[in-house]
Amino acid sequence: MDRFCRSDILRILHITPKQLSGWQRAGLAPVSDDFSFFDLIQLKKVRDLCAKRVRPAVIRESLVAMRKQVAGMQNPFLEASIFSVGSRLAFRHQGRSLEPVEGQFVMEFEPVGAVVSAKVRPITHDEAIAIYQQVIEIEPEYAAAHINLGTLFYNRRDFASAEKHYGLAIKADPRYALAYFDLGNVLDETDRIQEAIVAYRMAIQLAPTYGDAHYNLALAYERMHQPRQALAHWQTYAKLDRVGPWSVHARNRIARILEADKLKMVFRRQK
Repeated sequence: MDRFCRSDILRILHITPKQLSGWQRAGLAPVSDDFSFFDLIQLKKVRDLCAKRVRPAVIRESLVAMRKQVAGMQNPFLEASIFSVGSRLAFRHQGRSLEPVEGQFVMEFEPVGAVVSAKVRPITHDEAIAIYQQVIEIEPEYAAAHINLGTLFYNRRDFASAEKHYGLAIKADPRYALAYFDLGNVLDETDRIQEAIVAYRMAIQLAPTYGDAHYNLALAYERMHQPRQALAHWQTYAKLDRVGPWSVHARNRIARILEADKLKMVFRRQK
């Protein structure tokens, strides 16, 4: 069963018609009497967050902010893990936890605010892969599912399978910047640097403020011994990320490239 009527949603989630209508008005559910499997997942998370006294307006604000923080992300509910921090929300994505409205990283010491049941056990990679494969059987062109499945394979170093699913994500949604970025990472890992550069550049074309893409593109250009091309992307990254270790590294690379250029100019003049 991959489609649900309004009464199905109310029955499965044990919510009232007033709650569902309120979430629809807040933009947290489609204004429709027909819902997909993914709508059901999202509404379950909305219900759980509201039960923790997170207001629908805050949920909406956080979703909008998260899309701006992570270029290419379409539905943070499905593409990242979400948990409450007091009355606000944070998202776990690519190994980091972020409160998107303020743009602050969150240090997690105990999963106190996590929107999970204490009875739910963590699933294995094999189980997660099986679940996403089932999702793709239902929605073959669901780009975010291909991205997450590709990332699971990437973490296993099954780069061929990862590349396949990143490619399918791009085919499903050619304007999905995150898919090009992840594809670039696979190509980089498999020493196809020139192809990786093309993928990173496409991610940046779609999302010019995609800091991680600028960072990885700069690294790729340096691996190709093209420091001047790398310089522009180090500089862009340093403007986008002004604090933290990656920003320090970018500024160090800028300084070294500029210093090397000065030495080349001096050498040419001496000749």
